[in-house]
Amino acid sequence: IAFISQSGALITAVLDLARKERIGFSRVISVGNMADVSESELIEACAADKNTKVILLYLEGVKNGNEFIRRVSLVTKEKPVIAIKAGLTSSGSKAVSSHTGSLAGLSEAYAAAFRKAGVLQVSNMEELFDLALVFAHQPIIAGDRIAIITNAGGPSVVATDSAEKQGLKMAQLATDTVQTLKANLPPAANTSNPVDVLGDATESGYAIAFDAVFKDPNVDGILTILTPQVVTRPIETAAKLTECSSAHKKTVVTSFMGGPMVEQAVNNLRKNGIPNYDFPERAIGALRAMVSFNNMKKRREPEYRRFPANTSTIKDIFSSSRNSGIKALPDFQARGVFEAYGIMGPKRKIAQDIENATRYADEIGYPVVAKIASPDILHKTEAGGVKIGIKNSEQLRKAFSDIMLSAKNYNPSARINGIELQEMVSGIQEVIIGIKKDAQFGHLLMFGLGGIFVELLKDVVFSIVPVGIEEAREMISGIKGAKLLNGYRNLPPCDIDALVEAILKVSQLCEDYPEISELDINPLVVKEKNNGVVMVDARIVLD
Repeated sequence: IAFISQSGALITAVLDLARKERIGFSRVISVGNMADVSESELIEACAADKNTKVILLYLEGVKNGNEFIRRVSLVTKEKPVIAIKAGLTSSGSKAVSSHTGSLAGLSEAYAAAFRKAGVLQVSNMEELFDLALVFAHQPIIAGDRIAIITNAGGPSVVATDSAEKQGLKMAQLATDTVQTLKANLPPAANTSNPVDVLGDATESGYAIAFDAVFKDPNVDGILTILTPQVVTRPIETAAKLTECSSAHKKTVVTSFMGGPMVEQAVNNLRKNGIPNYDFPERAIGALRAMVSFNNMKKRREPEYRRFPANTSTIKDIFSSSRNSGIKALPDFQARGVFEAYGIMGPKRKIAQDIENATRYADEIGYPVVAKIASPDILHKTEAGGVKIGIKNSEQLRKAFSDIMLSAKNYNPSARINGIELQEMVSGIQEVIIGIKKDAQFGHLLMFGLGGIFVELLKDVVFSIVPVGIEEAREMISGIKGAKLLNGYRNLPPCDIDALVEAILKVSQLCEDYPEISELDINPLVVKEKNNGVVMVDARIVLD
């Protein structure tokens, strides 16, 4: 275990604890203020050390975000890097104007950067060393199928619940395994997974289960739970487990629960490279981290895609904005930028008076949507600046008057360019694609369920630009509401391919124009499969 820390005081405490817990280190590095060396260089140096199997990080910040991702992502192809990031709940963040800005904070930026670099992020020091032990001493798990062997029903139920919550699969034991267990364990024993050898089991009962389960080809990882009953022999059971583990080379963790009654057995397990956890949930968490690392190692190199764009239009829009001293582009200009990349919006016109409004509505075709057009009113719904489903000229006249009055009441000094009329857009689902520029890692791309409830539901995921094709698909499947996009109940499947393209185009836009500080497309209406997406509302804020 190599341990790199930006806190020297933490190192002294960890070293003292390590003596108590009998944890050894290959390297311990206090980085100080990194005047002439970066955390990325130190991680690379530890990765090159043949005595280091896992690298632990205590981070308060990184020197160069993009360099961190680039260099550490090469390390994590070979060795696990586990990080705890301190200082994620700072309350001093400045106010932001976009939905994405309000949802994308320091915590989300680091989480996205760690994912992109293949770093396993933990939330506390206990978890940091829980994972360190399993990676330092156990073979990398081959898959996500877990078997539990226990002498107590309660802890095994807790472990099973924890496994399923963390996305692990309870292994379906092979027929031969079940038959062997039935033939050799007491009739009351449970021979499916979890395998319960019963409270009166000695090391011989455990040994029967160990031998059968370790041999099972359907099992990738094993958790052994032991609670000290009257007849339980922890030391002898630990010896049987060590023997079986050495013979089969499968990933195994234990939860020998208790204190003095299991202390010597736990010490023996540790000496033989089998980590023990006081409670089953922590053991399951260690297995989950191994599965995550194994999955990350299997990831293919990201595939990126570029799209043609009308760059002259974008340069004109940005130049006009700068010359006017406006950082937040008006909605119609923001949509012009996105349309230059092929993310199209509905038919629309801006009217300065009701006569033009009725004429434009006739051209667009009823029903229409009316919105306030103002660079100073970004959240139009909150300002009473949006009316939908307008079916005729009479309703339009009333909507025009109401919107103007609401906008002036909301912000009396707002510059108002008129009322924008749009065709009504219908689809399967509304989503949001957004960007916020992070000081360390650059543009942070957000995707999630959109509309007026985006900040209430907060069903969003983040990634660092540039975003690859597979990464975009993972973002879409990563939100809680993914089922709504893939055909839920009576809803048809959405056009996922068009949604992937939209995410990739926004990513490319920010690569091409790094002066973009924030942006939202909200909502982006996703239509039925093969029918595309439509941008309904948009905003862009420049540096």
